[in-house]
Amino acid sequence: MTTPNIFILASDNSPQLLPVLRSKPSLASYQDSHGYSLLHAASSYNHHDLLRTLHHELHVNPNICDEDGETPLFVAETVETAQILTEELHCDISHKNDEGITAEEKIRGEGDFVAVADYLKEVRMKDSNGVNGEVQEGEEEQRPPPLPPNVTVNMGTATETDVPDEVDPVFRAKIEELAAREDFRDEEGQRRLKELVTEAVRGVERGAEEGRDVRRRVN
Repeated sequence: MTTPNIFILASDNSPQLLPVLRSKPSLASYQDSHGYSLLHAASSYNHHDLLRTLHHELHVNPNICDEDGETPLFVAETVETAQILTEELHCDISHKNDEGITAEEKIRGEGDFVAVADYLKEVRMKDSNGVNGEVQEGEEEQRPPPLPPNVTVNMGTATETDVPDEVDPVFRAKIEELAAREDFRDEEGQRRLKELVTEAVRGVERGAEEGRDVRRRVN
Protein backbone atom coordinates (compact mmCIF):
# COMPACT_ATOMS: atom_id res chain seq x y z
CA MET A 1 0.00 0.00 0.00
CA THR A 2 1.40 3.38 -1.01
CA THR A 3 1.87 5.89 1.81
CA PRO A 4 -0.08 9.08 1.02
CA ASN A 5 1.76 12.38 0.69
CA ILE A 6 1.89 13.58 4.30
CA PHE A 7 2.52 17.20 3.30
CA ILE A 8 -0.67 17.35 1.24
CA LEU A 9 -2.55 15.76 4.13
CA ALA A 10 -1.06 18.34 6.51
CA SER A 11 -1.92 21.30 4.27
CA ASP A 12 -5.50 20.01 4.00
CA ASN A 13 -5.61 19.15 7.72
CA SER A 14 -6.88 15.75 6.63
CA PRO A 15 -8.17 13.35 9.31
CA GLN A 16 -6.12 10.67 7.53
CA LEU A 17 -2.82 12.23 8.61
CA LEU A 18 -2.64 11.39 12.32
CA PRO A 19 -3.38 7.65 11.88
CA VAL A 20 -0.52 7.50 9.38
CA LEU A 21 1.84 9.31 11.75
CA ARG A 22 0.83 7.24 14.77
CA SER A 23 1.46 4.04 12.82
CA LYS A 24 4.93 5.30 11.88
CA PRO A 25 5.98 8.12 14.33
CA SER A 26 9.27 8.80 12.51
CA LEU A 27 7.27 10.40 9.69
CA ALA A 28 6.22 13.21 12.04
CA SER A 29 9.74 14.70 11.87
CA TYR A 30 10.29 13.94 8.20
CA GLN A 31 11.57 16.80 6.01
CA ASP A 32 11.48 17.04 2.23
CA SER A 33 14.45 17.93 0.03
CA HIS A 34 14.09 21.60 1.03
CA GLY A 35 13.88 20.90 4.75
CA TYR A 36 10.14 21.61 4.79
CA SER A 37 8.44 19.82 7.69
CA LEU A 38 4.93 19.06 8.87
CA LEU A 39 5.34 21.72 11.56
CA HIS A 40 6.12 24.28 8.86
CA ALA A 41 2.99 23.21 7.00
CA ALA A 42 0.79 23.31 10.10
CA SER A 43 2.14 26.76 11.00
CA SER A 44 1.70 28.18 7.51
CA TYR A 45 -1.87 26.86 7.16
CA ASN A 46 -2.87 27.75 10.76
CA HIS A 47 -3.71 24.17 11.76
CA HIS A 48 -3.42 24.70 15.50
CA ASP A 49 -4.49 21.28 16.75
CA LEU A 50 -2.02 19.68 14.39
CA LEU A 51 0.75 21.93 15.71
CA ARG A 52 0.02 20.81 19.26
CA THR A 53 -0.22 17.12 18.36
CA LEU A 54 3.01 17.12 16.38
CA HIS A 55 4.91 18.55 19.32
CA HIS A 56 3.16 17.24 22.44
CA GLU A 57 2.32 13.73 21.22
CA LEU A 58 4.79 13.05 18.43
CA HIS A 59 7.66 15.09 19.93
CA VAL A 60 8.63 17.09 16.85
CA ASN A 61 11.22 19.75 17.66
CA PRO A 62 9.50 23.19 17.44
CA ASN A 63 12.80 24.69 16.23
CA ILE A 64 13.15 22.32 13.29
CA CYS A 65 14.80 24.24 10.41
CA ASP A 66 14.32 24.15 6.66
CA GLU A 67 17.08 24.62 4.10
CA ASP A 68 17.16 28.37 4.81
CA GLY A 69 17.62 27.84 8.54
CA GLU A 70 14.06 28.95 9.25
CA THR A 71 11.82 27.47 11.94
CA PRO A 72 8.01 27.15 11.69
CA LEU A 73 7.76 30.55 13.41
CA PHE A 74 9.08 32.20 10.23
CA VAL A 75 5.97 31.12 8.28
CA ALA A 76 3.37 32.01 10.93
CA GLU A 77 0.66 34.21 9.40
CA THR A 78 -1.58 34.86 12.41
CA VAL A 79 -0.97 36.03 15.96
CA GLU A 80 -2.73 32.95 17.35
CA THR A 81 -0.36 30.65 15.48
CA ALA A 82 2.64 32.64 16.72
CA GLN A 83 1.26 32.47 20.27
CA ILE A 84 0.95 28.68 20.13
CA LEU A 85 4.48 28.34 18.75
CA THR A 86 6.06 30.63 21.35
CA GLU A 87 3.91 30.12 24.46
CA GLU A 88 2.98 26.44 24.15
CA LEU A 89 5.66 24.89 21.96
CA HIS A 90 8.39 27.28 23.21
CA CYS A 91 9.78 28.06 19.77
CA ASP A 92 12.92 30.21 20.03
CA ILE A 93 12.04 33.77 18.97
CA SER A 94 15.72 34.78 18.93
CA HIS A 95 16.68 32.13 16.35
CA LYS A 96 18.21 33.62 13.19
CA ASN A 97 18.04 32.14 9.72
CA ASP A 98 20.95 31.74 7.33
CA GLU A 99 20.71 35.45 6.45
CA GLY A 100 21.14 36.38 10.11
CA ILE A 101 17.63 37.70 10.74
CA THR A 102 14.95 36.59 13.19
CA ALA A 103 11.37 35.63 12.41
CA GLU A 104 10.20 39.02 13.72
CA GLU A 105 12.59 40.86 11.41
CA LYS A 106 11.74 38.80 8.35
CA ILE A 107 7.96 39.00 8.85
CA ARG A 108 8.13 42.76 9.43
CA GLY A 109 10.34 43.22 6.38
CA GLU A 110 7.93 41.34 4.13
CA GLY A 111 5.11 43.54 5.41
CA ASP A 112 2.22 41.07 4.96
CA PHE A 113 1.64 40.02 8.57
CA VAL A 114 2.72 43.02 10.62
CA ALA A 115 0.49 42.00 13.55
CA VAL A 116 2.57 38.84 13.94
CA ALA A 117 5.80 40.89 13.95
CA ASP A 118 4.30 43.26 16.54
CA TYR A 119 3.37 40.30 18.75
CA LEU A 120 6.88 38.84 18.49
CA LYS A 121 8.31 42.24 19.41
CA GLU A 122 6.14 42.30 22.55
CA VAL A 123 7.39 38.84 23.52
CA ARG A 124 10.99 39.88 22.88
CA MET A 125 10.67 43.03 24.96
CA LYS A 126 9.02 41.12 27.81
CA ASP A 127 11.84 38.56 27.75
CA SER A 128 14.55 41.22 27.60
CA ASN A 129 13.11 42.96 30.66
CA GLY A 130 13.40 39.75 32.66
CA VAL A 131 10.98 38.19 35.09
CA ASN A 132 9.83 40.38 37.97
CA GLY A 133 12.26 43.08 36.89
CA GLU A 134 15.34 40.84 37.08
CA VAL A 135 18.03 41.22 34.44
CA GLN A 136 18.46 38.10 32.34
CA GLU A 137 21.84 36.44 31.90
CA GLY A 138 23.74 38.10 29.09
CA GLU A 139 21.66 41.29 29.35
CA GLU A 140 23.30 44.50 30.48
CA GLU A 141 21.44 46.32 33.21
CA GLN A 142 20.58 49.88 32.26
CA ARG A 143 22.13 52.12 34.94
CA PRO A 144 22.06 55.92 35.20
CA PRO A 145 25.38 57.79 35.28
CA PRO A 146 27.09 58.12 38.71
CA LEU A 147 26.15 61.08 40.90
CA PRO A 148 28.71 63.84 41.46
CA PRO A 149 30.58 63.85 44.81
CA ASN A 150 28.48 66.67 46.29
CA VAL A 151 25.10 65.01 45.53
CA THR A 152 23.45 62.25 47.56
CA VAL A 153 20.18 60.42 47.14
CA ASN A 154 18.18 59.18 50.12
CA MET A 155 15.83 56.30 49.36
CA GLY A 156 12.65 56.13 51.39
CA THR A 157 8.86 56.17 51.30
CA ALA A 158 7.42 59.48 50.18
CA THR A 159 4.37 61.07 51.76
CA GLU A 160 2.07 63.65 50.24
CA THR A 161 3.95 66.43 52.02
CA ASP A 162 7.24 65.18 50.56
CA VAL A 163 6.12 65.68 46.98
CA PRO A 164 6.92 69.14 45.60
CA ASP A 165 4.00 71.25 44.45
CA GLU A 166 5.68 72.11 41.19
CA VAL A 167 7.83 70.14 38.78
CA ASP A 168 9.96 71.74 36.09
CA PRO A 169 7.45 71.75 33.19
CA VAL A 170 10.21 71.43 30.60
CA PHE A 171 11.70 68.36 32.25
CA ARG A 172 8.21 66.88 32.80
CA ALA A 173 7.39 67.37 29.11
CA LYS A 174 10.62 65.65 28.06
CA ILE A 175 9.91 62.65 30.29
CA GLU A 176 6.30 62.34 29.12
CA GLU A 177 7.35 62.63 25.48
CA LEU A 178 10.01 59.94 25.92
CA ALA A 179 7.66 57.57 27.78
CA ALA A 180 5.09 57.85 24.98
CA ARG A 181 7.54 56.73 22.32
CA GLU A 182 7.24 53.18 20.97
CA ASP A 183 10.99 52.68 21.30
CA PHE A 184 11.07 53.76 24.97
CA ARG A 185 12.36 50.34 26.05
CA ASP A 186 14.58 49.87 23.00
CA GLU A 187 18.24 50.83 22.85
CA GLU A 188 17.50 54.29 21.45
CA GLY A 189 14.86 55.02 24.13
CA GLN A 190 17.19 53.93 26.92
CA ARG A 191 19.98 56.04 25.48
CA ARG A 192 17.72 59.10 25.52
CA LEU A 193 16.67 58.31 29.10
CA LYS A 194 20.32 58.27 30.14
CA GLU A 195 20.79 61.66 28.48
CA LEU A 196 17.85 63.11 30.44
CA VAL A 197 19.21 61.72 33.71
CA THR A 198 22.65 63.12 32.92
CA GLU A 199 21.09 66.49 32.07
CA ALA A 200 19.21 66.54 35.37
CA VAL A 201 22.33 65.62 37.36
CA ARG A 202 24.39 68.30 35.66
CA GLY A 203 21.68 70.79 36.48
CA VAL A 204 22.03 69.88 40.15
CA GLU A 205 25.80 70.29 39.88
CA ARG A 206 25.44 73.72 38.30
CA GLY A 207 23.01 74.77 41.00
CA ALA A 208 25.40 73.64 43.70
CA GLU A 209 28.29 75.51 42.09
CA GLU A 210 26.23 78.69 41.79
CA GLY A 211 25.25 78.39 45.43
CA ARG A 212 28.89 78.21 46.48
CA ASP A 213 29.69 81.24 44.32
CA VAL A 214 26.96 83.30 46.02
CA ARG A 215 28.22 82.35 49.46
CA ARG A 216 31.88 82.88 48.59
CA ARG A 217 33.65 84.94 51.14
CA VAL A 218 35.08 88.28 49.94
CA ASN A 219 38.01 89.70 51.86
